[in-house]
Amino acid sequence: MAYIIFYEKPGCINNTKQKALLTAAGHIVEARNLLKENWSAIALRSFFADLPVASWFNPAAPDIKSGAIAHKQIQAIEALELMIQNPLLIRRPLMQVGNQKVVGFDLKMVSDWIGLQPIDQEEKSVIDHLIKQDLETCPNSHKTDHKSCD
Repeated sequence: MAYIIFYEKPGCINNTKQKALLTAAGHIVEARNLLKENWSAIALRSFFADLPVASWFNPAAPDIKSGAIAHKQIQAIEALELMIQNPLLIRRPLMQVGNQKVVGFDLKMVSDWIGLQPIDQEEKSVIDHLIKQDLETCPNSHKTDHKSCD
């Protein structure tokens, strides 16, 4: 069992499913509002490890979807400045267990990192149902109003 600080956008469908999966596996999840956190560049950067800068961004963010921000050409310092100004740009979730920090919810990565084994038979059905779903791509990302799952 891990104690996870889970930075989310409240109301995000996938963040809700991700937290349910973690809880079903016996982890304790402390949800925090990613949009209201007072981020510094150093604190935010610590979640991204050696990932390419483009993968730090939330692909469902309105400025990314519209092309207003060319996130594939941005350098790290500029990316962090943009994310601090507009936290919707940050890929979700950000998770921390002890001193270890990660971004995104790749099932294999999370399972290898903290485990996703059910704590009982009832939770096994929850986990079995959730792991069959895409827990990273916004289910509303096909919409063009840019407000659905930014």
